[in-house]
Amino acid sequence: MILPSPKQLLLEWNLRPKHDFGQNFLHNTELAERIANRIVPEGKGTVIEIGAGLGALTARLLDHATRVIAIERDRDLIPILQSQFSQAIEEGRLQILEQDAKATAYDQLFDREPKPSLLAGNLPYQLTGPLIRRAVELSAVIEKAVFMVQREVADRLCAAAGTPNYGALTVFTQACYAVQRVMTVGRGAFFPQPSVDSALIELIPLRPPIAEESPLFREIVQKAFQQRRKMLRNAWHGIKGVSDEKLHSSASRVGINLDARGETLSVHDFARLAVELAQ
Repeated sequence: MILPSPKQLLLEWNLRPKHDFGQNFLHNTELAERIANRIVPEGKGTVIEIGAGLGALTARLLDHATRVIAIERDRDLIPILQSQFSQAIEEGRLQILEQDAKATAYDQLFDREPKPSLLAGNLPYQLTGPLIRRAVELSAVIEKAVFMVQREVADRLCAAAGTPNYGALTVFTQACYAVQRVMTVGRGAFFPQPSVDSALIELIPLRPPIAEESPLFREIVQKAFQQRRKMLRNAWHGIKGVSDEKLHSSASRVGINLDARGETLSVHDFARLAVELAQ
């Protein structure tokens, strides 16, 4: 299916990109096809697309997946999507939902649909962190996620311990996913053109995960990176339900030096400490 360019569609519908929504519409059809083929290589399953926009990726996903559920929160774009994909909607291959992707009940949507369950999307820059966190919450119920994100975010998600880009989002994501940067994408692939480059990342759930994201695991990770220059003995002071004595003995048993800083710990280190503290 060949769609008009984003610029043509916006002119036709008398609309402009909304800066507040972080709208940078994908217009490179070859790239959209590569993304669709990456997320649905076997031509089956259900893809929930986060941020359908003007439908460039939606069109390619429909060529590959059994079902596509397209989420879009901009109500001005819903009629465009409905017009572009009226046949797919009538055939039951596409469902368009006007929703906030941060609050969508993905597990309930996937529960009724053909497997495998897959997530894809060109994520708005200002919402990338919260949407990646939603993907982390869904790692047990999906088979794969493929996202276009700001290059800087991809650097964080793929970072190794001890590097400047390594942080809490890295740990939470790598605790449940194998993260791969598929490719870097130049800003010219979007309209309007953003001020930064992007990257395509693939998330494959780990079975089992390195760590279950319990409240305790979440707290020790967040505290370790809240003030990066703090030694861990200070950063972790006051963990709920954990005395300093318990902290010191547990850290010693799992081989963590409390004079170190949070960015020096691996995902496995955080996981082992959370288990030990919970004993």
